[in-house]
Amino acid sequence: MNLMPASSHPDMTITPVKDSRTLQQFIDLPYQLYRDDPNWVAPLRSEQKAQYDPAKNPMLKHCEYTLFLAVRAGRVIGRISAFIDHLALEHWQQPIGLFGSFECINEHEVAHALLNAARDWLCTKGMTAMRGPWSFASQEWGLVVEGFTPPPVILAPHNPPWYNDLLTSFGMVKANDLLVYVIDAREHYSVPERILTLTDKVRQRYRVRIRPVNMQRLEEDVLTITRLANASIADNWGFYPVTDEEARAMARDMRQIVHPRAILIAEEEESGRPIGFAMSLPDVNLVLKGLNGRLLPFGWLKMLLRLPRLSAYRMWALGVIPEYQGKAIDTLLYRATYEAIYSDHMRLEINYVLEDNERMNNAIHKLGARDLRRYRVYEMPI
Repeated sequence: MNLMPASSHPDMTITPVKDSRTLQQFIDLPYQLYRDDPNWVAPLRSEQKAQYDPAKNPMLKHCEYTLFLAVRAGRVIGRISAFIDHLALEHWQQPIGLFGSFECINEHEVAHALLNAARDWLCTKGMTAMRGPWSFASQEWGLVVEGFTPPPVILAPHNPPWYNDLLTSFGMVKANDLLVYVIDAREHYSVPERILTLTDKVRQRYRVRIRPVNMQRLEEDVLTITRLANASIADNWGFYPVTDEEARAMARDMRQIVHPRAILIAEEEESGRPIGFAMSLPDVNLVLKGLNGRLLPFGWLKMLLRLPRLSAYRMWALGVIPEYQGKAIDTLLYRATYEAIYSDHMRLEINYVLEDNERMNNAIHKLGARDLRRYRVYEMPI
């Protein structure tokens, strides 16, 4: 972790996290800011702490980073991270620094001081642009700008509406939007008949089979999915490769919560070669609600009892290798996911989908999914 000297404002100090006590303050802030927000779901505190631990979060091994706190009268009132992901820089071939972990009281002065600290640190590292919010956890990007309810699903950010004003008043502008859709059996959703006909033809024409992950070799299957993702979405905005070490850590974390039927791999029937995947995770936020981020003393029992019965999911990722793109394999995977997890109470959020990914957005609209939420990633020259 890189440290910078503290900077001061009339009644406030911006100071870097420098020890276990200030790191704990950094981690604790959201639990204080959101305690009265009915739409916030407190993540597990142990997982939040692990996110900032290089021994537990492989992503940090290719990052330089620093964490800042805003403190007034001994009270923490804001936080931000600034970091450089060398893997991202290598893939993007642009000197874009990142900021994230942004939480703040509703005061422009505090937000601007935090953003200034992040910008100044990134400038010292030779970056020419600042992008964010961007998390140390995969696929947690952006601020909610539309659809502040219902509460977020697993691994999805949440924020008050005024965060967007805090960023734009600093001079940050939209870099890209990420869209969220939902299908809900309780709203009498079913796959349109024309999609059933189309996907039957696709399966036959390209001789594709779809199978769930094998829990006996989950790590191997997750590595397969990671390599499919790296190949299939390499040209997507914001993408950079996931490492095998990150994939193995993901497999370890997922093992406790996944429903195997919801993670699918598409293969050529004859060769068995993987060509695509769809990964949906049960929405454990429904179980975490009300636990205040702690599994003890009784939260673990609630998790144990409710996890197998969850019928709400987040479609976390979907990809098809380039030679099979444009052949409706993605639509086949959507259908297969729906059929695999269907129940009378099934609910599936599909996120994130890049706003400028017209092919994917059109396919989802044809499935009859409903618009739900919009996240925004910001950027500015520095």
